[in-house]
Amino acid sequence: MLQAKRRALLLCSGAAGVIGLARGLFAQAAYPSKPIKIIAPVQPGGGVDLVARTIGDRLGPVLGQPIVVENQSGGGGIVGSMATARAAPDGYTLMVGYVGTHGTNPAVRKLPYDAIKDFTPIAMVGGTPNVLVVPPTLPVATLGEFVRYVKANPGKFSYGSSGPGTLTHLAMEELKLAADLDIVHVPYRGIGPAFTDILGGQTQAMFPGLAAALPHIKAGKVRALAVTGRKRHPLLPDVPTFEESGYPGFDGVQWYGIVGPANLPPAIVKRLNEEINRLLEAPELRERLSGEALEPMPMSPEQFEQYIRKDIAHWTKLASERHIELE
Repeated sequence: MLQAKRRALLLCSGAAGVIGLARGLFAQAAYPSKPIKIIAPVQPGGGVDLVARTIGDRLGPVLGQPIVVENQSGGGGIVGSMATARAAPDGYTLMVGYVGTHGTNPAVRKLPYDAIKDFTPIAMVGGTPNVLVVPPTLPVATLGEFVRYVKANPGKFSYGSSGPGTLTHLAMEELKLAADLDIVHVPYRGIGPAFTDILGGQTQAMFPGLAAALPHIKAGKVRALAVTGRKRHPLLPDVPTFEESGYPGFDGVQWYGIVGPANLPPAIVKRLNEEINRLLEAPELRERLSGEALEPMPMSPEQFEQYIRKDIAHWTKLASERHIELE
């Protein structure tokens, strides 16, 4: 009698487990069944916001649900990152993770989130190189000439950045280390004010992203000397890479991808990754991104995770060597 009851209990438990598994699989198969939110951890405007809205506008119809972009700025991306990390891992809260939130910030700040453990990498979208620019009044036309000119005038020149610990700051510090340059850092609150001063002659160099620099380069207001990345950019075919100019290793870019909270169901990650990668193959989207100097960089979730790890390690090493640590 007792054995019969035990058998019945085991059968019931097994059935319950099968039903629970089936429900879980059905829930994943039915994803998405309601609107999805993509957090842009910055103010409206700029590359992060552009990527959020460009991907959201095209991914929504494919998934059959509206996608709402929500700007949650503050703390250099910390506010939006924390909101994403704390969200339910159900695929309905995503975020544009980018070089700031998942590259340079972890290298120079003590953050309330772990860029690796608290997130699920879903899909890389694309990146734009950084470009070393100088005013046309500076008597240099190549990176080599710039290095020699700065070395001949140690401590007399300055360069602007969009803020301490940003990619525009760290990229120039990397060049200072590689070329042994003595040039003073002038941090600004954003790339706009930094451009204002280099155009006005208050600073003599800057290392912005190509998307921000391109209008000024085309207008002849600044001169491009070299771009990061492993190949020349199609929008600046006459500007050599740093490697071509004798400085290998400058292959970092301002990148943007889609991440979610930790422990997202693999089936949801797989679907989102496949759909986003499929979108990146479309000529219309490629043209839209290239207009902002963004080159698509499709990856698997695993490749994207390794890219993030490598980027953090790269900038952490540089920050340590240059003694850069922000509160």
